[in-house]
Amino acid sequence: MKIVLTGGAGYIGSHVLADLLSLNKSVHVVDNFYNSSPASLTAVQNMSKREFAVSELNILNGPGLDKLLQETRPSAVMHFAGLKAVSESVSHPLFYYENNVKGTLELLKAMDNSGCKNLIFSSSATVYGVPERLPISEDHKVAAINPYGRTKLIIEGMINDWSSTDPKKSVIILRYFNPVGAHPSGRIGESPKGVPNNLMPFLSQVASGRLEVLKVFGNDYDTEDGTGIRDYIHICDLASGHIAALDYCLKTSGVETFNLGTGRGYSVIEMVNAFKKASGRPIPYCIVPRRSGDVAECYADVSKVKKILNWEAKLSINDMCADSWRWQHLHPDGHCV
Repeated sequence: MKIVLTGGAGYIGSHVLADLLSLNKSVHVVDNFYNSSPASLTAVQNMSKREFAVSELNILNGPGLDKLLQETRPSAVMHFAGLKAVSESVSHPLFYYENNVKGTLELLKAMDNSGCKNLIFSSSATVYGVPERLPISEDHKVAAINPYGRTKLIIEGMINDWSSTDPKKSVIILRYFNPVGAHPSGRIGESPKGVPNNLMPFLSQVASGRLEVLKVFGNDYDTEDGTGIRDYIHICDLASGHIAALDYCLKTSGVETFNLGTGRGYSVIEMVNAFKKASGRPIPYCIVPRRSGDVAECYADVSKVKKILNWEAKLSINDMCADSWRWQHLHPDGHCV
């Protein structure tokens, strides 16, 4: 059984790759290394002691994708490739629509041409927009409030329509909340290019001295300490969720959507304090005005994924911070060292 991973060199893709290899799966990674590095694949190979194929390819390259899937004839595709920075999507929306939406369109066409009917899609909790109720279940209204989230919504709709053309097609849509942490080996982790957009890599770089101060966007929310609350999930838990989804996908048909989160939230200040403890380093921060579009609280209802996939997150906030710090300490400049 062959599994194709688009975006397999990225933060999430590399951790799923490591899990697949540990289960002796045959894997072919597709990545153009725009937001990743071949070094992550080298690290996974050294860690797993297993071989896998790699093609440097942009998913916008329809003929290239078509040729690759015709040659590999995968049992399933796990689709991680896509741009993911909310602020960048606001500044360059057409870039996001072209890469995320058109890239997925080319992938689905290539899957049809190769006869592959099984897909795991990397979606996001951003599709829910401003929560109307908490925790957020999969049947919550979808109303993305930025271009990145809207690309995910468009793709979800496109995948549903694609699936409806053949009763044998099987799709699992996974809506991530906030993946953080790193592999406990310290060999692979999050390596953002430029200034990080997300809290955990920003905390890591402040603790290591690469950045001077953490900006906390607002401390006047209606939460216990006034800072925003998010559902952070350890990247290794997220990866194990994909393994459970793949097993289910290969046994069923139709489309299922699952949240991947822990079911509880942590505030920015709670994360700061936990990272201080894990790193033993000071985390200077300053309060700045709220960002447009940010909400006070956002965390998942994970009852559906627990019931159907028999999966739940197991790692704690302390695990998340300790593993993030180990990765940062061992790789102060990311993969490119």
